[in-house]
Amino acid sequence: MGRMHANVYALLENAELVGCVDRRTEKAEAFAKDFGCPVFASIEEAVQATGANVVDVCLPTVDHAAATIKGAELGCHVICEKPMALDVATADTMIAACEKAGVQLMVGHCIRYWPEYDYLKRLVESGELGALQVVNLTRYGAFPSWASENWQADESKAGGGALDMRIHDTDFILYLLGDPDTMHSDGQLDERGVGYSISTMRFGKTVAILEGGWSWPQNTPFRMTFRAMFERGAAIMEGGPLTIYRDGQSPEVVEFAKMATSGGGNISDLGGYFVELKDFIDHLEAGQPTTVVTPQTSRRSLEVALEEIAQIKAKHQ
Repeated sequence: MGRMHANVYALLENAELVGCVDRRTEKAEAFAKDFGCPVFASIEEAVQATGANVVDVCLPTVDHAAATIKGAELGCHVICEKPMALDVATADTMIAACEKAGVQLMVGHCIRYWPEYDYLKRLVESGELGALQVVNLTRYGAFPSWASENWQADESKAGGGALDMRIHDTDFILYLLGDPDTMHSDGQLDERGVGYSISTMRFGKTVAILEGGWSWPQNTPFRMTFRAMFERGAAIMEGGPLTIYRDGQSPEVVEFAKMATSGGGNISDLGGYFVELKDFIDHLEAGQPTTVVTPQTSRRSLEVALEEIAQIKAKHQ
């Protein structure tokens, strides 16, 4: 993810990558060579040497809080990858540290910025197809064994697939529809935590089904899809481009510009990350906090994701 973000900074006119910090020397040196920035032994050293005013945290989840708090103490704004933390209390310490230092904190819930999901959000808000009746959000793939030192296999560092991967859809559904009236979760549990989860949520008359995780065989491709059924149509992104269906009309394929990246991982399109980081940097320049993602929305998404996990674990006792 650090490489993904670095690709974005190279494209932003109002941002410059001035240094990287990684405890693994060989990784840091390779990163620095690829992106033309110096290597530093610590966040403190990097900020003091470069005068940086933003710290971008792309570390294992267990390390998010310490790096965020250090960045805030150094007077830097912070963009921190999702999930925000492993528990709500830790998230609160991150928010408090940034508020005390008078710096902005944004958590990288990129799906709120993903073009297809943003289009779905606008469809719901406009009422163009009538009221949303049912929405399915699905995200799945093989376990990310490519992660450094296999840290995601340790629940105490990553929180399991329900937190590390499926939180994307938990966060988006809260963004789309607000807090659910009811929620029922179930799923699969193994030594890495809740790897695959299914939640049914009701928002008034709208039903949402969220499903996904990383417990599939190693050759399983990554997929993120949604199906949204409205009173007068449907929006489907499943194995192809986002397509809008209306009775009596030809399907409408919605086209979006694609931005190729060499960042690695399971995403080959830079678009959502570009819009996300551009929004963060633009708001910093304007002296305004972001509104699409805020510390409080990220805290709430963590809280709901942890409740999903708690429900699933209770059923396995």
